[in-house]
Amino acid sequence: MSRPLPDLPVLEAVPALKAALARDKQALLSAPPGSGKTTLVPLALLDEPWLRGQKILVLEPRRLAARQAARRMAFLRGEEVGETVGYQVRFERKISARTRIEVITEGLLTRRLQADPELPGVGLVIFDEFHERSLEVDLALALTLDARANLNPDLRVLVMSATLDIGAVSQLLGGAPVVESSGRLHPVSVKYRPSRGSDDIAVITSQGVQAALAETTGDLLVFLPGVREIRGTQRALGDRVRAAVHLLYGDLGSAEQDAALMPTRDGTRKVILATNLAQTSLTVEGVTTVVDAGWARAPRFDLGDGANRLETVRVSRASAEQRAGRAGRLGPGTAYRLWSEEQHGRLPAHDTPEILSADLTRFALELAAWGVARPEAVALMNSPPDSAWSYARERLRELEAIDDAGRITAHGRELSRLPTAPRLAHMLLRAQREGLAGTAAWIAALLEERDSASETDLAARVQRLRSERGRARESVRQLLRIADAPDDDAFDANAAGRVLSWAFPERIARRRASQNTLYQCEDGGEARLYERDALAGREWLAIAHWDPARNRAIRLAAPIGEDEVLRDHANRIVSSAEVRWDPATEAVISEEQRRLGALVLQRKPLRGDAARELQRAAMLAGVRHLGVAALPWSEATRQWQARVRSLRAWRTNEAWPDVSDEALAGSLAEWLAPYLDGVTRRDHLARLDLAGILNGLLDYAGAQKLAKLAPTHMSVPTGSSIALEYFADGRAPALHVKLQEMFGQPSSPAVNEGRTPVVLHLLSPGRYPVAVTQDLAGFWTRGYLDVKKDMKGRYPRHPWPDDPVAAAPTRRAKPRGE
Repeated sequence: MSRPLPDLPVLEAVPALKAALARDKQALLSAPPGSGKTTLVPLALLDEPWLRGQKILVLEPRRLAARQAARRMAFLRGEEVGETVGYQVRFERKISARTRIEVITEGLLTRRLQADPELPGVGLVIFDEFHERSLEVDLALALTLDARANLNPDLRVLVMSATLDIGAVSQLLGGAPVVESSGRLHPVSVKYRPSRGSDDIAVITSQGVQAALAETTGDLLVFLPGVREIRGTQRALGDRVRAAVHLLYGDLGSAEQDAALMPTRDGTRKVILATNLAQTSLTVEGVTTVVDAGWARAPRFDLGDGANRLETVRVSRASAEQRAGRAGRLGPGTAYRLWSEEQHGRLPAHDTPEILSADLTRFALELAAWGVARPEAVALMNSPPDSAWSYARERLRELEAIDDAGRITAHGRELSRLPTAPRLAHMLLRAQREGLAGTAAWIAALLEERDSASETDLAARVQRLRSERGRARESVRQLLRIADAPDDDAFDANAAGRVLSWAFPERIARRRASQNTLYQCEDGGEARLYERDALAGREWLAIAHWDPARNRAIRLAAPIGEDEVLRDHANRIVSSAEVRWDPATEAVISEEQRRLGALVLQRKPLRGDAARELQRAAMLAGVRHLGVAALPWSEATRQWQARVRSLRAWRTNEAWPDVSDEALAGSLAEWLAPYLDGVTRRDHLARLDLAGILNGLLDYAGAQKLAKLAPTHMSVPTGSSIALEYFADGRAPALHVKLQEMFGQPSSPAVNEGRTPVVLHLLSPGRYPVAVTQDLAGFWTRGYLDVKKDMKGRYPRHPWPDDPVAAAPTRRAKPRGE
């Protein structure tokens, strides 16, 4: 016999909700926590004429919430679960031919849509707690809207939430009407209790629990980010509290979860240490107080490392409101927030949607199975980041799940049938062909467990999981059934690494030479074990998880044999010429390599004409790396460079080449490459005839003109041929010459067809400068007399004539006695 529906606030909104669904076939319901929307709305809509005996599907974000919602609705109808109201979660189903309200988890709706997009027999789909914005609910809503638009226009859609950006969702649904319900049935008093003297979440929370027990009556629901903090708080509470302490998280068995939700038989107060599992859609009997640590685990995908990790992050204001609402379900309640009111104002308004931060590989596979190559083709509140989408598509191509155009393949269809990540599904199917399906199923079960153990040995972790009572064995059995594999859950520890490598081939790793804990990975990166790890020293590892935040610290791996790597991954092993400049050895590496990604399996020297071409190119890269200064420059070649650069500056209307270091570096392939045969190391550069190579930049006429316009030497009145010094910036060249050798020269000599007077550095007999001039005639008349007075006493045996222009030049001192 049906019971009267409880008089909860949401019932006031039902008439408007019925009208909106009848008229517009879609609606949004905004109702605060504790208003009764999860259980009362489906029952209130069950007999609407537009349903015509069809089913209502109610989507819940978690298995526990789905089971409890179904039980509550069945109770209100005076029935057992599985009659009018039933539920289906992963690997658990209580539904009969009479069932008209099915409460399911979000991923199961996607499975139904992929199997039959018209959803036959379904008249209404309710998306409860949509504000949590899991990747699965975004996908399920997108596919539902697409199916309604193209296949089943009479399908109704209702989105419900307590804390939601109503405008954005209404726009997503094409302007769906919004129905708002009044506040929660019972008031909740919020108390802020910031921590003092500790930053340990477990310690802070245990203190908050003790204060709440002292100040309130009834049971406590305590929100913590994860199992580690739950266990830590349990230890910190110890025997300090007179209350039964229960744990509540996703990996607990159904019986343990149910025990946490029910009142104690003897009336003892109860403290429930829970994760986000208890944040929404749950009414926990006896709870009047919430203690909120203010943290949550959020999935973050590191594209650079291709690894998922759960980050501990501050909750949003919306999540804090949801949590506080658990205290007001049954009567007036109290919520303790273990942070300050000021901190509360700085919290983000909403949680980050998973589509913006999580691994999109499964999401991309589901869209491909739906026939969609790009996410823009379906209705999504947020577009996935381009980088994450590209990564997901690349992984699916590597798994041969999609083709180059993004269309799903036959293998991709097989992967999409399995309720697990595409990598693990691929691993399971490959293992089935190899007779190792049981081993793969146990590895998949372990990888999907939220196991907080610190042990890195995957085989040891699986063996422990096999010995425990929990959902893992049922998960293994169901995976084997869905994959059409033999019902044999045997685990071969020796094959664990081999099987794991099929899921994560880019994480195959080989130990660095002379290192016990440092491994090079197939993707080119490195990963590290701790010194005393049981796996340290193994030559090859297949890695499942590493922590990208800590230099790729390996968290879960299994040893694998080299022969297994070579056999199982033969299709990914390539032979290629590896010719490159190695900055460490300052030499060209030139070898033929067999490689598995970045792992070099075999090397041998590369030979032949093609090798020489590649070696020249690599050596050019080396010269670019070292810089042009690494070439065997001499004073003569630097002067050649300065002479050409000077003419380029002096004679701008002529086509003198740019031979600056920068220009030479930019054109190495044109002028240097032909001379690099056999040059494969930095010290080989000394063999080059750089002067001859540079001269080759000028044709014969240019070389002749260079010699004429910018000669290397200049004759002076004594007949000496003295080297000129040229400058790269185009300054006039310098001539360092003894003053006496210039006697008889009336004016400054010049180069560049007489256009550029030489700067004379006139030297004493002891060869130190006494004058610098570009105007020799002026020096003779104005400066010489002062020099003569100073020098004559110092160098009496050298001539110091009164008229230097008329005097004979000399290189020597006067003979003794003169």
